[in-house]
Amino acid sequence: MNIIYEDNHLLVVNKPAGQLVQGDQTGRSTLLDEAKAWLKEKYNKPGNVFLGLVHRLDRTASGVVVLARTTKAASRLSEEIRSRRPRKTYWAQVAGEVPPQGQFIDQLERDEFNSRVVAAPTGKEARLSYKRLNYVDGVSLVEVALETGRHHQIRVQFSHRGFPILGDRRYGSRQAFGNDAIALHAREMLIRHPTLGEEMSFVAEPNEDWLNQP
Repeated sequence: MNIIYEDNHLLVVNKPAGQLVQGDQTGRSTLLDEAKAWLKEKYNKPGNVFLGLVHRLDRTASGVVVLARTTKAASRLSEEIRSRRPRKTYWAQVAGEVPPQGQFIDQLERDEFNSRVVAAPTGKEARLSYKRLNYVDGVSLVEVALETGRHHQIRVQFSHRGFPILGDRRYGSRQAFGNDAIALHAREMLIRHPTLGEEMSFVAEPNEDWLNQP
């Protein structure tokens, strides 16, 4: 476990790319299961360990995931997420030279597995802003501030403009990136602590696959 922060109410981890956050039909090992086992061993806990999932991160992406260690924390953090108060910052490596900065506003529509840009008003509004941190050998490193939390939002909005995320074959990338991974990393999350009430910042640095850093 790559632990970023831990107290009696929170466990914050840096999820590796390729790992599911929670279980699905494949039966793969999940971040939630691994974190529960880690807590059980560390504190020698009998029986089941409670750990609440309050937000998600795509399996092929990496970065900050905040987990709740109590039901009270889970309830309060879930309300924070629903109200869109937390601020999430992502890094992405995309094909092509994106403009130095900008904002994307689209309508997205989702089916079971994918999302796509559609004409208003049939979809749900998706907003993000970004700035380019670096451009090397045909690849832009961008820092993305997510303003809404739509399914596959960053992946779809950049691909729609001709800048697919490296490794993201689902949305048009022709370049490989790591093993079972795409170049999308949840680098920072600012969230209010569920009991202390103060705003806290959790930062996860990307791994060695991220060679195009500023």
